[in-house]
Amino acid sequence: MSPYSSDPEVVARVTGAVKTYGRQRALDGLELELRRGQWTGMIGPNGAGKTTSMLAIAGLIPLDAGTVEVVGERVTGPRPDRVGWVPQEIALYGHLTGRENLEAFGALHGLSGRELRDQVAWALDWTGLGVRAEDRVATYSGGMQRRLNIACAVLHRPQVLLLDEPTVGVDPQARLRTFAMLQGLRDEGVTLLHSSHELGDIETRCDSLHMIDQGRSIASGTVQELVREVVGGQAVATFEIGGLEHQIAGLERQPGGTWTAHLDDPAVELPGLLSAIQTGGGQIEGLDLHRPGLREAFLQLTGRELRE
Repeated sequence: MSPYSSDPEVVARVTGAVKTYGRQRALDGLELELRRGQWTGMIGPNGAGKTTSMLAIAGLIPLDAGTVEVVGERVTGPRPDRVGWVPQEIALYGHLTGRENLEAFGALHGLSGRELRDQVAWALDWTGLGVRAEDRVATYSGGMQRRLNIACAVLHRPQVLLLDEPTVGVDPQARLRTFAMLQGLRDEGVTLLHSSHELGDIETRCDSLHMIDQGRSIASGTVQELVREVVGGQAVATFEIGGLEHQIAGLERQPGGTWTAHLDDPAVELPGLLSAIQTGGGQIEGLDLHRPGLREAFLQLTGRELRE
């Protein structure tokens, strides 16, 4: 009996995944679930295992231990009928036109005849590349190539789409067009797994979040749940203060000379704190107020050192 029988909304599951390259363990017991129609963000430091986990879900690499299941079936090799894979590197033929690339990838996915022609026409309209369809891809901008790269992965309408840094290196306008395309897929019920170092994209676009480090799952849930659990819900006020003569209750001095305060309700607590600073002889030269977000939770869980 498939494990999905108890939860039909789970369309992909990774259980105890282990993958080793020589002495390097890329996956070390990874656990992951993807739910139907959700846009799940995957984040982690460099070398955390994000790309390796996607390759395993796509069936493009074998695991040393553990299992991957997609739509109730164990993955033992590529499943192009169920899964679409968008690699970080542009996987297009630069000497071919946009239309020719779509036709080639559609044929690789088993499309032919009228179905292939219809899907190519849909993809050119969906990406906004119809006017450049007969131009060689080598002449396309980075953003155009990214959009075509995604289109080539979804011509066969997969149920799960894996996106490894799909907007890296593109300008803001192209990013917005790409995200509009992805939102359209999600609205149609496609399950998205989106890996990115752009935490702002994950924070604002994704329904759920999965954080991994050193090949292991370290946190999952919605962004709000994860932030609240890891760094709490208090707002942080950071002050630059000149001439402060004595310690003020609720203020903590930080390296570099700034002061911080943690506030449950800034609208209520901040006026009294400002008054206390002035009464204590301090001159407020700068003030920043923000609530911790995904960046702070990420650094708390993975550490601040750069790892390659």
